[in-house]
Amino acid sequence: MRYYLDFEKRLEPYERRLNEIKKFYSLDDPRYNREVQSIKKKIAKIEKEVYGELSNWQKSQLSRHLNRPHTLDYIENLFTDFVEFKGDRKFKDDPAIVAGFASFEGKNVAVVGHQKGKNVREMAYRNFGMSHPEGYRKAVRIMDLANRWGKPIITFIDTPGAFPGIGAEERGQAEAIASSIEFMFSLTVPVITVVIGEGGSGGALAIGVGNVILMFENATYSVISPEGCAAILWRDGSKAPLAAKALKSTAHDLYLLKVIDEVIKEPFGGAHRNWQETFNNLRPVLLKYLKNLENKTGDELRLMRYEKFRSMGVFEER
Repeated sequence: MRYYLDFEKRLEPYERRLNEIKKFYSLDDPRYNREVQSIKKKIAKIEKEVYGELSNWQKSQLSRHLNRPHTLDYIENLFTDFVEFKGDRKFKDDPAIVAGFASFEGKNVAVVGHQKGKNVREMAYRNFGMSHPEGYRKAVRIMDLANRWGKPIITFIDTPGAFPGIGAEERGQAEAIASSIEFMFSLTVPVITVVIGEGGSGGALAIGVGNVILMFENATYSVISPEGCAAILWRDGSKAPLAAKALKSTAHDLYLLKVIDEVIKEPFGGAHRNWQETFNNLRPVLLKYLKNLENKTGDELRLMRYEKFRSMGVFEER
């Protein structure tokens, strides 16, 4: 079932009618064929008006869209022979993070990513992509194996942030995030990070220390959500659109700030509008960077990550 954000709702009646005609009627009938063509023209016109000039706040909403593809969708469509590993060998498994090994275009790689879920039941099971400490410890376990076996690592970021509950804090949430970040800086294999949706706070950065950071066009990556920022600065969550603009958390803003390396184009209107086009846009970019990194030594890869993150936020006054 397709979900519509507030600014997309103008499309809903036309797309529902289009699907209804395709499902219950024959397009060989001239009446329905004419109606379909008319509806398609209206949809195209509305799409240009709705998606033509998206604000930072609208992009923030798109990054969380319920119909966006998640980590398991990318694994299913881009990788083969995926074998999932579960558990951190210390406490339990955390479904909010998926990790394992797979094959990508003939190359064996480790895959780690946040998983939000597609419906109420699955979102509850996955804790909305908000990982507990054991999720990050599981990620480190898989990355350690990949490092020992000399396999590249691909991480997918899609989380509001690490889970802030009492249990998570008792089991060392901050330590788990810090240890994961520290460990990723020590890796001697290529690491490619892809922000596929919402990249929030330390929960995102914990698996985001990559040699290359890619980001989808309507994804966001920030230290805090627009709502959280507005609540702190103005004590008014309704000022989230203003906060979204100030945070500069969109892909194009972060590319200009040299936080990310490349912006991955999305289908017009967002990744949720056409999954297959989204996967097709990412595939060649992943392959390109894997090839660019595969001949670098372990020391070169470590230094590359260090210099990349050390230079973030550096500016010069004249």
